[in-house]
Amino acid sequence: MTDLKEARAMTNPYASLSTAELIRHLSEEVSRLVRDEIRLATLELTRKGKRAGRGAGLFGGAGVVALYGGGALVATVILLIAQVLTPWIAALIVGVALLIIAAILALTGKSQVSKATPPLPEEAIQSLKADVDILKESAHR
Repeated sequence: MTDLKEARAMTNPYASLSTAELIRHLSEEVSRLVRDEIRLATLELTRKGKRAGRGAGLFGGAGVVALYGGGALVATVILLIAQVLTPWIAALIVGVALLIIAAILALTGKSQVSKATPPLPEEAIQSLKADVDILKESAHR
């Protein structure tokens, strides 16, 4: 019988501990596990944050390069038109065309923003009012 207890004690170091000691060990292990999980989550979020920062920087750089590319294309169009017309008239035509495109985009954007305001979930509010009306009606019955 004692051999069996000794064998269990060798395979399970917690076999000889009291319930209070086991609970204390459990509490310590859970605390350590939670701290380790928080540390792991912090490291993971730090790593992902660095990647996101690098990605945002690359997107910004791409935007700057695209802006310069767009400027080069505009200059190309001006030079192409300048083959037929005076260069200042070619630049004027391209400039006016770009301003017209910008105005159309601005008006379209303004229209979209005005449709989105006020920023209230109107359909949800109407649905909620209908639910309240149904509850009031059923309460009167």
